[in-house]
Amino acid sequence: MEKIYTKNAPDAIGPYSQAIKTSSFVFTSGQIAINPQTGNVESDTIEGQTHQVCKNIAQVLTEAGTSMDKVVKTVCFLKDMNDFAAFNGVYAEYFTSKPARSCVAVKTLPKDVLVEIDVIAEV
Repeated sequence: MEKIYTKNAPDAIGPYSQAIKTSSFVFTSGQIAINPQTGNVESDTIEGQTHQVCKNIAQVLTEAGTSMDKVVKTVCFLKDMNDFAAFNGVYAEYFTSKPARSCVAVKTLPKDVLVEIDVIAEV
């Protein structure tokens, strides 16, 4: 098991790793819409936040030696299910291989963001 860290994605805001790599898979922690260069949430729209989350995931996967094409499962958390269609529009740009997915609405997310995504990818 290997801990994955890249400065090109936000630092963990708790006692966890950005991702863990095994011989077969990479398991990312949930990524939120923090821009790693500024440390701030850069957008107040679901579209802008989803773009940032997907960019963060891509950076973590790259550091682990894999890519968005190899994602087999995503778990998506939305603050408001009314954002589902807009979220899907951006999500589809990044997850073109159409991995398995769960998507649920939650009451609150860290830093009061609108979306959080974690993934499992093949190495």
